[in-house]
Amino acid sequence: MTLLFTIILVALTFEFLNGFHDTANSVAAVVGTKVLTPSRAIALAAVMNLCGALVGTAVATTVGKGLVQSDCVTGGTLICGLLAGILWNLLTWWLGLPSSSSHALIGGLVGAAIASAGNDWSVVIWAAPVAGKPWYAGGGLLYKVILPMFTSPVLGFACGVLWMTFLYVVLSPFTPSAINRVFRKGQIFSAAFLGFSHGSNDAQKTMGIIALALFTSTQAGVFAAAPDWLHFMQTVEFKVPIWVKVLCALTMAGGTAADGRRIIKTLGRKVSRLQPANGFAADTVSASVLLTTAHLGMPVSTTHVVSTSIMGVGTARSARRMNWSIVESIVWAWILTLPATGLTAYGLWRFSQLLGLVTPSARP
Repeated sequence: MTLLFTIILVALTFEFLNGFHDTANSVAAVVGTKVLTPSRAIALAAVMNLCGALVGTAVATTVGKGLVQSDCVTGGTLICGLLAGILWNLLTWWLGLPSSSSHALIGGLVGAAIASAGNDWSVVIWAAPVAGKPWYAGGGLLYKVILPMFTSPVLGFACGVLWMTFLYVVLSPFTPSAINRVFRKGQIFSAAFLGFSHGSNDAQKTMGIIALALFTSTQAGVFAAAPDWLHFMQTVEFKVPIWVKVLCALTMAGGTAADGRRIIKTLGRKVSRLQPANGFAADTVSASVLLTTAHLGMPVSTTHVVSTSIMGVGTARSARRMNWSIVESIVWAWILTLPATGLTAYGLWRFSQLLGLVTPSARP
């Protein structure tokens, strides 16, 4: 039971840092346009993250049982994967880089699973296509992580350009002051929409990890010697209990409320200078993409989607105004996240093995 509680604690630490690290995703545009102060924007994001986190479990199911074979997952696997994600989040937060907490967690889980399985790469569910259905209905790392990793930012950028261009045409008869007056109010609602979408996608990833820990612990007979009052934690089949959803939602909301001004500054002001109409467009595009991918069970990067949506909106106004040096640093952070966290988790597991803290999983 001690190991299980340790996993839950580490997972909630990751969830808190996820909210802390990804605060900027929900509020970068509304702060960058000065519609809300950082404090008020963060409070709005915290409340909407909490509401969104309670909706759906498709992403949690993908993370919990759709990426690696559960028979190779041990407590050590989960702890090493989570620690790798936590270390990466802290590093990129300190550097002010909007990297992906989602990909940090997934990279850590995959790296730790490979180490736990004795370098058996078949432990990773690479692709699970569904006959007669489009690619996005399939499962596995390819269809749920790798392809969406590229398509979701492209979709965010393209929709940002198209939506902002459409708004420019529709709003051309009106004066800038009238446009700003309307969209300053509208952007509060679009920021709330984005906060809800962010919670519905990001919070589910940690739910999946905790649900997997509960399932594997039940399978291993951990609860046999546990007090009766702890038996509510047993799950004879993989599912996300309501108490896990509430706990993760509250933790993420708490992390969101803890701030993230470094990344807010990068996204909201350095990537592209925004006006209220631009911020509204970026928020609505980001939220729509995130809700769609959450429904499809794709744990995409909120950071990727928000960043490229802001870039698309900025490009529609003027590509020359884009700060491409900042964009370059963001792209490098994206490229490095999966391999860096995978290698870190692999190294943590091997080091733990040398210390006698973990043993390889016995696969059937």
